[in-house]
Amino acid sequence: MKEHHNYGGQAVIEGIMIRGKHHVSVAIRRPDSSIAIRCEPLNSLFTGKLRDIPFIRGFLVLIEILILGMRSLAYSANVAAEAEDEELGKISLGIMISISLVFSIVLFFLTPVLLSNLLESTLKSDLLVNLIEGLIRVSLLVGYLFLIGRMNDIKRVFMYHGAEHMAVHAKEKNEELNILNLKKYPTAHPRCGTAFILVVAFVSVILFVFLGRDPLWWLLLSRVIFVPVIAAISYEIIRFNNSFSNNIFVKFLVVPSLALQSLTTRKPDDMQLEIALVAINKTIDADNQLINS
Repeated sequence: MKEHHNYGGQAVIEGIMIRGKHHVSVAIRRPDSSIAIRCEPLNSLFTGKLRDIPFIRGFLVLIEILILGMRSLAYSANVAAEAEDEELGKISLGIMISISLVFSIVLFFLTPVLLSNLLESTLKSDLLVNLIEGLIRVSLLVGYLFLIGRMNDIKRVFMYHGAEHMAVHAKEKNEELNILNLKKYPTAHPRCGTAFILVVAFVSVILFVFLGRDPLWWLLLSRVIFVPVIAAISYEIIRFNNSFSNNIFVKFLVVPSLALQSLTTRKPDDMQLEIALVAINKTIDADNQLINS
């Protein structure tokens, strides 16, 4: 008997990563049009009992996204450079993750603080300034996604992103996994990482409204130390939405995240759908082999 599991993934350079219950696979289109694929078991940290504990699992998901995402991106870059046997060292991976974290925190958490702080003396209302801070945060997110989506290379990544979602939709509907069936489904998906980021942005607005803004060191520090808390709450919201996805109210709640995915997904071509099929089938096969062994 096969175990049910929500498969998910990420688009990378000319390819797709699919995360299953016990394994993760990355399929990449080589420059000569052949397909490179790597499948490996997930670290027990991401599959153990901690993953079932509410709120703790949200923080683990954040770590997992960073680690698996960076490793998959590094692999895809190596394949594109025809050097797929090279392995990214732990130090290099740590540096990449650290840089990404610092960039994200500075742009989406600290920059809105500093900009909104300029209005404190004028508005004289912490509540109003915190709400403006949240509005700036969401605006930066949408603006960032819009701008990077204008780049040709990123447009291709967004096409692979759409292909990944279409494959996941087909898997969830128990469809036979082939290109024709994948084409039935939309490029947006309610469990997308884009949805998670948007929920993080809105949860931060609500949370920070109740935090004081003085002194300045606390204002800045609070925006950093509460990131894991915000991620944990956001993940539970995503899980709740997924559990009640047929509820009319929940469908209304996920409309903004699905709309935002119009910036991060594009309709894929058949070759990109093929990559999605290779990645998801490899992960499913590896999971089933482990379950049946």
